[in-house]
Amino acid sequence: MTETSSSQSDRSGNSSLEKYTHFKKEEFEVDWEKISDRSLCQVYKVKLKLWRENCAIKTFSSTDDYRNMAQAFKIGKTKFKYLISNYGLCRNPTAIVMEYMNKGSLDNLLASHVLMWPKKFQMIHEVTMGMNFLHSMKPPVLHLNLKLSNIMLDDHLHVKISDFGLIGWEESKKAFVEDLSARGNISYVPPEAFTQNPEPPTTKYDVYSFSIVMWEILTQKRPYSGMNMTEILIRVSSGKRPSVEKIPDDKPQECEDMIDLMQQCWDQDCSHRPAFSETVWMTEALSDVLKIPDLIPGSEKTKQSFRLRTSKPIWHSRGSNDSTDGRSDSSGQSIHTYLEQKDFESFKNVLRKEHVSMFFRDNNSLLHHAASSGDVESVQMVLNLGASVNCQSVRGYTALIVALLRKFYDICTLLTDHGADVNLGDQDLWTPLHFAVQGGDDRAVRMLLDNKAAADSKDKDGWTPLHLAAQNGHEGVVRLLLPRLASVDEQEEMTGRTALHMACMYGYLNIGKLLLAKGADPNKTDADQATALHLAAEEGHFRVARLLLTKEAEVNAVNGSNYSALHYAALRGCTGICRLLLNHGANPNVRTNQKWTPMHLAALKGHPETVLVLEENKGSMDARGEGGWTPLHLACHHMQEEVVAVLLTAGANPNLSEDSSWTPLHMACHKGAFPSTLQLIAKQADINAQNISQDTPLHLAVQAGSTPIVKALLMNGAQRHIVNSRGCTALALAQQQHNKEIVQLLDS
Repeated sequence: MTETSSSQSDRSGNSSLEKYTHFKKEEFEVDWEKISDRSLCQVYKVKLKLWRENCAIKTFSSTDDYRNMAQAFKIGKTKFKYLISNYGLCRNPTAIVMEYMNKGSLDNLLASHVLMWPKKFQMIHEVTMGMNFLHSMKPPVLHLNLKLSNIMLDDHLHVKISDFGLIGWEESKKAFVEDLSARGNISYVPPEAFTQNPEPPTTKYDVYSFSIVMWEILTQKRPYSGMNMTEILIRVSSGKRPSVEKIPDDKPQECEDMIDLMQQCWDQDCSHRPAFSETVWMTEALSDVLKIPDLIPGSEKTKQSFRLRTSKPIWHSRGSNDSTDGRSDSSGQSIHTYLEQKDFESFKNVLRKEHVSMFFRDNNSLLHHAASSGDVESVQMVLNLGASVNCQSVRGYTALIVALLRKFYDICTLLTDHGADVNLGDQDLWTPLHFAVQGGDDRAVRMLLDNKAAADSKDKDGWTPLHLAAQNGHEGVVRLLLPRLASVDEQEEMTGRTALHMACMYGYLNIGKLLLAKGADPNKTDADQATALHLAAEEGHFRVARLLLTKEAEVNAVNGSNYSALHYAALRGCTGICRLLLNHGANPNVRTNQKWTPMHLAALKGHPETVLVLEENKGSMDARGEGGWTPLHLACHHMQEEVVAVLLTAGANPNLSEDSSWTPLHMACHKGAFPSTLQLIAKQADINAQNISQDTPLHLAVQAGSTPIVKALLMNGAQRHIVNSRGCTALALAQQQHNKEIVQLLDS
């Protein structure tokens, strides 16, 4: 299929490429689908005829880029979990053949999807894992091109880094920066790159780029939006960075630690930036402890923690620190090294019975290494010499688990034929079936089930294979599991969620249908008393919500915080789901423990269309929530101007005061919300109302320093001589603030 360099010289004269696998254009199907078109390269989705597998081909307009990919190809062959695997090179066209990632780049995902905080933290951690691996190589491999478009995603939205090694240092900082600018990388370039210092970049260059990636993931926005290259250069050189205020207000408490780490990583002094070997520990800890916040205005409470299930670590056979005492042949070479080097003939020649009882790094046996090698004959020989087929490594991995992770099905069959325990789990009680299900490996799942694997086995947290399949959207796997299950309503221990909860939370409609057809209870509650309908509404999955309602899901069920599905739909601004729920009898005025109605939450988050739908279905405009706040108070306080207009037009009372006697006009003036102030005045809001501190809207407008609002209030009858509880008039406050313009207005 391929031709190697031993039989062909490199026409470009670049001998460093000669040892790599080279593909010919005719080895691919003729249909090339362009998936990315950049100034310096194009990426195509193609299928290899012999492998019958989709690959990505990146073509280059520059031969220098092609030569630089030799380094990337070498690294890619290490098969590290968080790096793109590179299969080989192609001369015509000039290209590299890589692993194809179904979900594209993180750049595209952040622009099209709203990610939950656990997923954001997980992605940040996985980027640190990949970068830490690159920097831990000898010598360290610098990426120098780390950005969202070079962070790829697999089917389950796990991260793999691409394009490492593409950019090299050419002993000219000017040429280096010009190259980066041409690639659209200027936002990721650290300040030291713009100085006159001729020193080449260090690992701290990538750390800075990572900090910008962190900001983009946390905010899902573009840094330095609307600025040209010169403006960005000036800002970065002067120490300015993207605003942390762009990070959404609903961020969890743990986000403060993530922000602190981000700010360390973009420190102006590169020596103060942490190495990836340090950041990886913190991002791992933050990702592990993160909780999904319960968005209850005015409350610091959170839901019970929900750990997003991620892929288990891939077993690594490489072990440069292995001791070789008593484990080597006459040449001094460790026996398992032959397997790693795919030198199976030498392995079979030196293999002796005493080798099979030895243990190597992490308590891995020779059978583990043989299973990882992919050579069936080697595995057979080790088994024939009496290897323990169920021997476990430090992590609890058996040879069967190792073979499953590598998708060596023939070896899996061989091991089960020799008595491999298909229900023996690792240290987390993940059985081989858990691993196969997590990877969506239908073939392995079918094989394990046919060999009596327990379909309802639970890991240490009570997760069954069905939970994993439902969360990850593996419909085919669900179909294989269901006939072998007596119940589909098993609850995992931490949050008490069933497979139906998982499927509805992530929007997998077909899996939801399968589970309901099998008898899943649509009204089963989790540890927070939430039903599947709560989760579907919270995540905005309209079709899933509709399915649940047709299966008699209780539309007015409330969770432990007294939230209904309608509350969550209103909070997210999912107007279609709100209308669906209301049409099925949802109570538009149900209250949470903090007395918030769905109208309150829609107003809080600025969803005018949702407010209208609620009003049309008899949702109260003037309901009083916590502290006596009405939806209009919330809209004014959070400067949701469109919602203010909708509420007032629908008849909301502009003069209701909350428990501290603040009217909506007080709120608008305090926030400096000029449009809302004008709307309230037009609806006959009391210009001179006084709150518990005897402040009028005029006092608050002065304190906010809003000259337009002060003018509007005065033009509409505001009394400038009213004294507040501190004995101050509006004029006195303006004088204290040395606001000459407002003083002049009030003193005229």
